[in-house]
Amino acid sequence: MSNIEIEVNVDEYLSLNKYEVDEENAHIEVDLEGSDAEFDKLIRVCPAALYKRDEDGNKSFDYAGCLECGTCRIACGDTIIKKWVNPGPTMGVEYRFG
Repeated sequence: MSNIEIEVNVDEYLSLNKYEVDEENAHIEVDLEGSDAEFDKLIRVCPAALYKRDEDGNKSFDYAGCLECGTCRIACGDTIIKKWVNPGPTMGVEYRFG
């Protein structure tokens, strides 16, 4: 057995995934005017880093790269997540690694 270390780069693995985005029907909707504390929680827990603040503190969210893990729904429930459903047929993420 060898002691070869393998460096895992999550960004590289995520870039291998394929996304079919339903531009007319977002499967997640967020209340960007809602609680700052709840939004900051989403920034910390989303593995795809879809929730962001710019240098002026403005909130943004882009569902297009969603991994459909449900972490945001679990973390914030219905506090600022207005809608969370699975994407329609043939839409969403298709995992291509592994």
